[in-house]
Amino acid sequence: MMDYRLTEAEENLADIIWENEPIKSSKLVRICNEAFDWKKSTTYTILKRLERKKIVENKDTIVKSLIKKEDFYGEQSKIFVEENFQGSLPRFLAAFTRRKKLSHEEVRELQRLIDDYKED
Repeated sequence: MMDYRLTEAEENLADIIWENEPIKSSKLVRICNEAFDWKKSTTYTILKRLERKKIVENKDTIVKSLIKKEDFYGEQSKIFVEENFQGSLPRFLAAFTRRKKLSHEEVRELQRLIDDYKED
């Protein structure tokens, strides 16, 4: 299983890559310098970590993702539910809705998801 746990810096860099891909590594360095005041070496160090985790690749100075942003955050959500709610989505929803009531539209949307994805 891939390691989808990212530090805040890694997640920030991944978000920039997802927003701008494919992107030349030199442009990525400029963006990170402007956004985070990172030095070139910092950007490349964090980029290497993302490459080792198979989130992105830097090939011939062009950086692009190996996993879609939606898939990454979907896996993050799955890990969160597994670790905090014993893998139980109903437990997660029960905890979530204790403090926030769902609107009618949210209930309809959840019901559509359930209907679309339930096992036969």
